[in-house]
Amino acid sequence: MKQVTIDPSFWELFPDAQINILFANGIDNHDNEDTYSERKKLLADATHEADKFLTNETFRLNPVVDQWRKTFQQFKKKKGARSSVEALLKRANQGRQFEPIEPLVDVYNSISLSYGVPVGIEDRNKIAGDLHLGVAKGGEEFRPVGAEDDEPALEGEVIYYDDEGAVCRCLNWREAQRTMLTQDSQDVVAVMEATNSEQIERANEAMEKLSELINHYFGVEASKVYHLTKEHPVAEVPENL
Repeated sequence: MKQVTIDPSFWELFPDAQINILFANGIDNHDNEDTYSERKKLLADATHEADKFLTNETFRLNPVVDQWRKTFQQFKKKKGARSSVEALLKRANQGRQFEPIEPLVDVYNSISLSYGVPVGIEDRNKIAGDLHLGVAKGGEEFRPVGAEDDEPALEGEVIYYDDEGAVCRCLNWREAQRTMLTQDSQDVVAVMEATNSEQIERANEAMEKLSELINHYFGVEASKVYHLTKEHPVAEVPENL
C-alpha cells in the first residue's frame, strides 16, 4: 500500500467532508500485562468523557448520534448499519464497561469515546494495492470479522476498498476480516471521518491525540496527520516513516 485516495464519488455526496489519515510503522500490538491496568483506566476515563455527548435521555437525539444517522441516510446501506462511534456511545450510555482487548484497539476506542468521532485502523500489509474511499459499484467481496460467508457491498454504498474488495463497509461500520488488526499487525493506517465543521474540529484534535498515544504505548513516531478534502484527496505513505 502506497497511498489513500478519496474518490470523486465520495465528494459528490459529502463535498464539505474531511478524512483524516495517519500512518504508523513498527507497532507491537501484542497484549501487554505491563500496560493492562493503564489501558483499563484509559478506557474508563474515556467512557466518562463520553458523557458530554450523551446529554439527551433519548439516545438517538444526541447530536453526535443524530448527525451520523443523517449522514448514513445519504447512501445505500445494509439495514441496521450505524457509525462505529454510535455503537461505542450506545455501550457507554447503557453503563457498560470497556475491558482491554489489545493495545491499539484500546487506544483507538478511547479516542472515539473521548472525542465523539469514528476511528478505524487497518493493517497496511494486508491491503491489496492502495486504499480507497468511495461509492461501491456493488458486489465488492467482503467477509466481515467473525463471519464465514461473503457479504458483498451494495451498489451505492460508501466503502473503503482495495484491489481485492471492500475493506470496511458503510464508512466505518464494519471491517473485513482480511485486513483487520491482529496482535501481529505492525504497519497501520488510521482513518477518521468528519462531515461538518464541528466534527472536523473534534476529529483534528482526536487525531493529534491518537498520534500521542501511539507514541506513548508503542514507542514509535507516527506520520503527520493528513487532512484529505475535495481539493486534496490523496495521502501518500511517507518513505521515511
